[in-house]
Amino acid sequence: MKNLIAITAGEPESINSEIIAKTWNKIRFKNKLLIIGNYSLLKNQFNKLNFNLPLNLIRELKEFKKFKLNILDVKISNSSISKRKYILDCIDLAHKFSLKGKIKGFITAPINKNVLGKNFLGVTEYLAYKNKVKNKEIMLIYNKKLSVVPLTTHLEIKDIFKNITFSLIKNKILSLSENYKKTFKKNPRIALLGLNPHNSENKSDSVENRIVKPAIIYLKKKKINISGPYSSDTIFMKKNRKNFDVIVGMYHDQVLAPFKTLYEFDAINITLGLKYLRVSPDHGTASDLIGKNIATPQSLISAIKFLNEI
Repeated sequence: MKNLIAITAGEPESINSEIIAKTWNKIRFKNKLLIIGNYSLLKNQFNKLNFNLPLNLIRELKEFKKFKLNILDVKISNSSISKRKYILDCIDLAHKFSLKGKIKGFITAPINKNVLGKNFLGVTEYLAYKNKVKNKEIMLIYNKKLSVVPLTTHLEIKDIFKNITFSLIKNKILSLSENYKKTFKKNPRIALLGLNPHNSENKSDSVENRIVKPAIIYLKKKKINISGPYSSDTIFMKKNRKNFDVIVGMYHDQVLAPFKTLYEFDAINITLGLKYLRVSPDHGTASDLIGKNIATPQSLISAIKFLNEI
């Protein structure tokens, strides 16, 4: 059972059931998949989309059956409070199974981040809290050609500046280098971006000169393969990005927007720095696509393949 890959069902009102069904129909290693979610809800959604799948309801891992899409049943009701509990119950089960070594790793299907409340910006931060590794968790958006990391994740633009500190850069980059090497067996070549356009034209009182450059000097002394700060308007040009394994930005869209323009859905979100492997598709709940049967499962398939091969 230790080679099982769990998928938490995520947001009930989403494309998750559609991409799970399409993924099941496309992958070869079906006997490694375990869905953690509400059986009745998923079955009903599969039926509405005309997916005829060999479902198996289980309440314990020992009830897992080969050649079936096994769903570990988790309770849910219609209230918003219950929906939040349901989503977190699914994630908590995957977290517990991972810590106990009962599964190889898990994939979190997309959620509406509002359900996490004000305490957590996303699942990455929630799992960092559960693992007690605050400021060492890394959101690595991964493609075999290039990866990107935002130092801050789902912050509003007005809040980014005050969160960029020497300590944050130091802790995140040290964790990135250590865990990237552990996961991919390679010492990463890291490019660090500045915060402002053109790195504030090298003004002496800029965040680039006061915080970013000193952090780079410190990290180089720690034998981290890092350089910068680079300007974000040119780093993603082909001649520049080919020199790096990871481009680290100061905020979410600084690196995610160009990355998704380059690779679209051919990417996955890997959380480094936890006590286990957690991955997620690199897209949201796509509520506007519910029931249309046009969602692409590519990112979920890539996430499963990654966990299967690692």
